[in-house]
Amino acid sequence: MTEQTASTSRPSDEPAEEPSPVAVVREGAVATVRFNRPEAMNALDIATKEALLAALTDVAEDPSVRCVVLTGSGRAFCVGQDLREHVGLLQRDDPSLWETVPRHYNPVVELIATMNKPVVAALNGVAAGAGAAFAMAADFRVMVDTAGINLAFAGIALSCDSGSSWWLPRLVGPAKAKELLLLPRTVAAAECLDLGLVTTVVAADELAATVRELATTLADGPTLAYGSIRRAVAFSSGHDLSASLAQEAEYMALTGASEDHHAAVAAFLAKERPEFNGR
Repeated sequence: MTEQTASTSRPSDEPAEEPSPVAVVREGAVATVRFNRPEAMNALDIATKEALLAALTDVAEDPSVRCVVLTGSGRAFCVGQDLREHVGLLQRDDPSLWETVPRHYNPVVELIATMNKPVVAALNGVAAGAGAAFAMAADFRVMVDTAGINLAFAGIALSCDSGSSWWLPRLVGPAKAKELLLLPRTVAAAECLDLGLVTTVVAADELAATVRELATTLADGPTLAYGSIRRAVAFSSGHDLSASLAQEAEYMALTGASEDHHAAVAAFLAKERPEFNGR
């Protein structure tokens, strides 16, 4: 197991290096991307957003990574925009305040949603604002029973971002989506499960094992097929039937030529369990 933010030894007279706001741990074919600002409930300041985008780009492009887990440190998953930083930028009328959506949030969400491998959100605590949207962009959401989701944008007189207007209606329907966005509140874990906002709810002491089992199963699977399926689903959400059928045909040709498909067919004929290599 390797962690990219592990500290290195340094002379005692040098100041200690600040820990990265995002840590990446690789264990086998699973990469865990962890928000690492527990003292700020993993709020998203500029440094965190840039580190998150870099980390997700790295694991998305790494062929040895076949499943990605996104989670938080401490008692929160991610509470969205860092409002302390936001206030300072607002007072200075800093243009970076509004540039952050196309520069940071949108690329992060697109990476989570479209990388060619499955993504699991491990919700160790509350997910609010953009943090909730990041979780919704994943394929699976495993939530502890003490956590919740809050679409907090309207509470600070802002519109929604990070794909909230796209994911939420698809998960809970347009009417419920507008209710949760216009009248923001923390939706408790049990209700999140009832609404379809999360895949499963577990006790806090079961989160790590549950996520590890799911991520390992996905990492052992046909990665190219998984990526093609998630991209096909995303494509069909915004296109008509004819275009979606054409896109499916392209992905079918791609996966049909893969090593994993040939291995699966051979295993079926031999009445054996297939072993996939992600290619």
